[in-house]
Order: sequence, then structure tokens, then C-alpha cells
Amino acid sequence: MSKRIAIVEDDPAIRENYASALQKQGYEVLTYADRKSAEDAFTQRLPDLAIVDIGLNDEIDGGFVLCQQLRALSRTLPIIFFTARDNDYDTICGLRMGADDYLTKDISLPHLLARIAALFRRTELLNAPTVATDLIQSGHLLMDSNRMTVSWQEQPIELTVTEFWMLHAIAKFAGHVKSRQQLMDESKMVVDDTTITSHIKRIRRKFQQLDDSFDRIETVYGMGYRWKSS
Repeated sequence: MSKRIAIVEDDPAIRENYASALQKQGYEVLTYADRKSAEDAFTQRLPDLAIVDIGLNDEIDGGFVLCQQLRALSRTLPIIFFTARDNDYDTICGLRMGADDYLTKDISLPHLLARIAALFRRTELLNAPTVATDLIQSGHLLMDSNRMTVSWQEQPIELTVTEFWMLHAIAKFAGHVKSRQQLMDESKMVVDDTTITSHIKRIRRKFQQLDDSFDRIETVYGMGYRWKSS
């Protein structure tokens, strides 16, 4: 069965051009010109992946609102912001809203397709059976890479797909410094340094909400990040 991709974009030319390109790749594509029509459809049935513009008609941040609503409906649904707004503030806001990726409209179609394929590869792991090698345990941390669950001190931590794989890349080699490039390679992402930093900050914050003394994710300046095993 083909994957269902929703495109929420108020520019009709952009919307239809990308819908056509994705359909040629074998995806089923649903398009929406505004937040309200997308909301109505998503409450009935979620897509397998959502591509959302930030500015939607007269709503300057309509895409941010929609992302929050989608994330409330599903913590693992891949969400990509696809926007002309290329600045650190919007990128960080988008990631804080729970998006898995933030792309600007000047990227190539092959680049967009690669990001979509990478996100689908990750979510497909959810359906695989759990085996012992899928589990990572380090002190109070327990991760299951197939069910994509994380707990700290036996309390669940809600992570997005991208957050999960970034943490997984660090935690499975506890004590070893992982460079930003290694984090991208192991979590199948291609993002800039600012985006990686934003993800790490969000992951730390989620652990600290449960344990204000949490300090296991260490920044090794000029080198990368590591999970401290003790």
C-alpha cells in the first residue's frame, strides 16, 4: 500500500507541483490550501507524513499551530516544515513545535525525496518485533529502538522520531564522543549545526522535566556530544 503524504500549502502552483512530483514517486498525495481544511481531514484520518508551510493564507504562523495539533494526535507522525522562511528563529520554533525536519523551498526535489524516504525508514521500524539487541540500557535510561520508546527512571519520555534517533546514536555508544556528522549519518539526517543543537537542547529539556538533576548528555565543545554512562 502506498504511503499517504499530506501537503498543506497555500500557494496553488507550489502545492500542485510538489503533489505531482510525489505522485510520480508512487506516493498517495492529499493537498490542503489552509489550516482549517487540513485540520478537518486530519481529525478523520492521519496521513503517513505531513509537509506543512508555516504561513497559511492570512495566518502568519498557521503551520506552527497545525504542527502542534498533529503532534498531539500522534507523537511519531513525521512532520516536515517546508517554507521560504529561512532563519534560525523559525527553525528553532518549528523544531520546538515537534517537527522532525525544517526545509526551505530552495532545496532540490531529490533532496526533499531523500528526507521523506529517511523519515519513512525510521517509522517503519515501529512495526518490527522487539529483540534483545534493540534495547539500550544505561543507568536509568532504557531505549527500545523498534517500539521507539524511551524511559528515564522508569518514567516514559515522549520524543519525536528525529529526537529518538539522535539520542539513540549517542546512547548506544555511551562515553564515546559523537561528532555532528556522525549523528547525521547514524540517524539518517542531513541538517545544519543549528538544527542539531536545537534537537539536543529539546531532548535535554524533556529529561530535565522529569529529573532536574539530569546531566547525561554532554557537549564536548569543538567535537560533538556524548552520553555519560555514570
